[in-house]
Amino acid sequence: MNSSVNPRSPRPQHAVPEREDSHGNRRTLSHLLIGPARDIRDPNVFHHLSLVAFLAWVGLGSDGLSSSCYGPEEAFLALGHHQYLAVFLAMLMALTVFVISASYSQTIDLFPTGGGGYLVASKLLGRYPGLVSGSALVVDYVLTVSISIASGADAIFSFLPVHWYHYKLIFCIGIVLVMVAMNLRGVKESVMALLPIFAAFVVVHVFMITYAFVTRAGELPMVAHDAVAQVRDGVATLGALPLAIIFLRAYSLGGGTYTGIEAVSNGLPILREPRTVTGKRTMLYMATSLAFIAGGILIGYLLLDVTEQHGKTLNAVLFYKLAGSWQLGGLPVGSAFITFALLTEGALLFVAAQTGFLDGPRVLATMANDRWLPRRFSYLSNRLVTQDGVLAMGLAALTILLITEAKVELLVVLYAINVFLTFTLSQLGMTVHWFQSRRDDPRWMRKLLINGLGCLFTAAILVVTTTLKFWEGGWITLLMTGGVIAFCIIVRNHYMRVGRALERLEVDVMPQLFAAEPKSRQEFDPNAPTAVILVSGFNGLGLATIVSLQRLFGSQFRNVVFVSVGEVDSALFKSHEEVETLERSLADDLEEYSRFASNLGYHSEVRLGLGTDVVLELRRLCLQVAQEYPHSVFFAGKLVFERDTFFNRFLHNQTALEIQNWLQFHGLSMVILPVRVSEEQLAATG
Repeated sequence: MNSSVNPRSPRPQHAVPEREDSHGNRRTLSHLLIGPARDIRDPNVFHHLSLVAFLAWVGLGSDGLSSSCYGPEEAFLALGHHQYLAVFLAMLMALTVFVISASYSQTIDLFPTGGGGYLVASKLLGRYPGLVSGSALVVDYVLTVSISIASGADAIFSFLPVHWYHYKLIFCIGIVLVMVAMNLRGVKESVMALLPIFAAFVVVHVFMITYAFVTRAGELPMVAHDAVAQVRDGVATLGALPLAIIFLRAYSLGGGTYTGIEAVSNGLPILREPRTVTGKRTMLYMATSLAFIAGGILIGYLLLDVTEQHGKTLNAVLFYKLAGSWQLGGLPVGSAFITFALLTEGALLFVAAQTGFLDGPRVLATMANDRWLPRRFSYLSNRLVTQDGVLAMGLAALTILLITEAKVELLVVLYAINVFLTFTLSQLGMTVHWFQSRRDDPRWMRKLLINGLGCLFTAAILVVTTTLKFWEGGWITLLMTGGVIAFCIIVRNHYMRVGRALERLEVDVMPQLFAAEPKSRQEFDPNAPTAVILVSGFNGLGLATIVSLQRLFGSQFRNVVFVSVGEVDSALFKSHEEVETLERSLADDLEEYSRFASNLGYHSEVRLGLGTDVVLELRRLCLQVAQEYPHSVFFAGKLVFERDTFFNRFLHNQTALEIQNWLQFHGLSMVILPVRVSEEQLAATG
């Protein structure tokens, strides 16, 4: 083969213009706010970005722990005059937390690279159950951001002058923008910034619950005895079935307590190796803390005879009963402590929004890799975060906050359904898997029991919650999820049709290349006319560009240089080995192009690079080639649709046009060779 392969070509001697520097040499506003670019070739970058179990507990567990601010309260109030049932409700709530956590620990074992609801349902139940689960997750994470920030703002503004309350919506918008900026900097940076808030919440609430149990320890046996006796009276008075309905209704309305548990299995890619060990440890931290705090708060309500008071949450009433009389040297330290405790609740609700910003973009990226969503959602920024996903989550949350005016009473009815839809599909998929694996796994029965029990719990909560909340606003959540599903189907159908059209193009072009008679090798002359062809993988588009070059320009060019950039997206950014595999695969693709060009009589070389921003890396390589080959003309193929709609432009990048404009500005020539895709071709592949 007459080619010279140089996949690791050196950097050019001249520099890219400073305003275009992709390596952070110039400090811009973006660098100050977001930070400088990270090096994807650094083998230690994955270690630096990953989270140990404790930090993962902070970043992924805040959503679950924050639900203890409202989940137990909803359940307790739903009991009405039957508050003695809180003893059994607390035990069932703790059991549910551990059952769901155990179920997802098995998911971690089965999907060690990440097993959120979308991936589990897709792999184990099929494409469309996965789509439903993924769409529900996306909506749920947007609502997580919205309701967490709105609830946190309510807690904060409850300590401020009343006439400041009309600034709440502006405050919420500001918090969203701050969190977007934090997450654009990177996962670890955003988690570290929120660590003090999370730690303060856990310490304060564990202390208050422990204090309640210790100071009322003598009453615990009596409370348990009275609860059993009152259950007997309730059965005798109301009947077993009505009392069970009251209990199950309260259990379901407190279902918000369990939201966020699946975040660990979905967030495995950002955990420290070994990921399964880190994930299980994180899950244990989350389950233990959530079961203790949520169950402890319920028992605390009962022990201190907490009742609803206007303008105060039940947690606030509980804290005032526990610490309202504390004094130190005549100073009312109890009031200050209560204020601090409630402030940690409000602040933690802001931290809970972080779960939406961590896992929401990850779900979007995974679905984009499967062609359900535009490919741009899987692209990484130079800070190695899915920038478009973070921005999409922030924009969607802002839209919902503006529409609802950040009113928690409206947001809470939108929030409760989707998470249990995802839970149920995920647990059902795991249950089906263990049953199908019964001949291969000797412990299949135990595993099936755990996931089957988890499926039973979550399905019961889903049915009751949907029934109770449907006309209160639950239908809006289902409508939003249905809209996401419909959009995903349209996007995937388009990508599939275009993909099949490119496959047909490759089939049509390949015979022409193989039929070309081999020509003698051209002597290497860097000053000879050179065609620089920009390609993206080995596909019909690149092959059609070679054929068009030969047909239109004949023997005008003596040299051909193939330039390609391997895009490191969310699907590939899992380890340093994945990046190296991408580089080898790209080199192999370029070798194939080079072989065809050599057979056509050209002196052929290749240049490749890796990057999260294809355009910036292509600019660098193009300037390098232009320096080595002074008489070069650049070529690229571009899909041209018969109907040039905004939808088509949104789903397909405009790399060729961006590079053409940039090269022309720098005095270099580029020709875009169109590859036409007609409506008839798309229809034929549908």
